[in-house]
Amino acid sequence: MARYDRAITVFSPDGHLFQVEYALEAVRKGNAAVGVRGTDIVVLGVEKKSAAKLQDSRSVKKIARIECQSYRLTVEDPVTVEYITRYIAAWKANATGRNSNSMREFLEKNYKETSGQETVKLAIRALLEVVESGGKNIEVAVMTKDQGLRQLEEAEIDAIVAEIEAEKAAAEAAKKAPPKDS
Repeated sequence: MARYDRAITVFSPDGHLFQVEYALEAVRKGNAAVGVRGTDIVVLGVEKKSAAKLQDSRSVKKIARIECQSYRLTVEDPVTVEYITRYIAAWKANATGRNSNSMREFLEKNYKETSGQETVKLAIRALLEVVESGGKNIEVAVMTKDQGLRQLEEAEIDAIVAEIEAEKAAAEAAKKAPPKDS
């Protein structure tokens, strides 16, 4: 049973901060989320548990804040804007939350520099690895240079999920089909 410490500067005997470990554990138990960067697009997808109308937009800020603190502790200088921008922009794909390891492994195997709809499909495929109910419990936001940020409608997500399922069915049928004689 873990012991909860209220002080943020309490270190474990091996040098870890307990509060950071508690926060990371809370993230691991949270909803599944995936982010993928294409050549001209950024896609964020999450498993939704309830239909909340207002979403928490603080996750990138949290990542940036943690990296800034780590940089400050390591280098003993304030982080530069250029450094933190490059740090965040260097991420090509990542997953967090429940079953994030499964999604991360999927992304490591299947990530390719893509653009547009293929990047959206990759993010949704990664979420479908862990989401039980198909597209009903998935929300996807897409950001492009031309259109800015927009959230995909349920019908768009359902169409992409149907396309992914059709591709999977075709791949399964191709595996089961007897080899053609030449």
